[in-house]
Amino acid sequence: MWPAKGKADAELLALFEESGRNVQRATVLLRDLLTDYPEHPELAGAVRDCEHEGDRIAHDILHRLAERGPAHLDSADVHALAGALDDVVDHAEEAADQLGLYGVEAPMEAAVEMTEVLVLAADEVAESLSRLRDAETPLPHLVEIHRLENEADRIVRAAVASLFVTGIDPMIVIRWKDIFETLEASVDACETVANVLEGMSLKRAAANGR
Repeated sequence: MWPAKGKADAELLALFEESGRNVQRATVLLRDLLTDYPEHPELAGAVRDCEHEGDRIAHDILHRLAERGPAHLDSADVHALAGALDDVVDHAEEAADQLGLYGVEAPMEAAVEMTEVLVLAADEVAESLSRLRDAETPLPHLVEIHRLENEADRIVRAAVASLFVTGIDPMIVIRWKDIFETLEASVDACETVANVLEGMSLKRAAANGR
């Protein structure tokens, strides 16, 4: 359930906040990489570093849970939340990698727009996680994440449709379709974070008789 104020494991909450900051960093780096691609290829390595850091944080979260027990956070929620946060960064790293693997020569405007949405969603994720410490319900941030996920769906549908009507090389269509789907998966993982946090909030409200 959502932790009662002052009751939850402070180290566990700190790790979730650290994961939120890592999500923010990875998405900003991906946006900057894609916006001027291929002017700053070193940013792909920085995104990869975030992916490794995300794995480390997820491991630390699960190790802490095994060591100390749930401490007012449901074990299933901890696992789901850690996994979803890790997925955001994993997909961001995959998208960064695809740019190089597919030999992308210049960014598509819609792809840059997708990364802007992803950065905004990551900011909302980080803010929601920071509210765990004070047992505040992050409902406005969760609503915004859902809105951003819907916006990402719209962008991807329009972008993929445009690829098929412009008559460009089919291989380019396939490559960009893959990239868009990976970017969408990263935003979807942000929404999964929101879903887990929303469930935790509902559990807390039920426990408090509201």
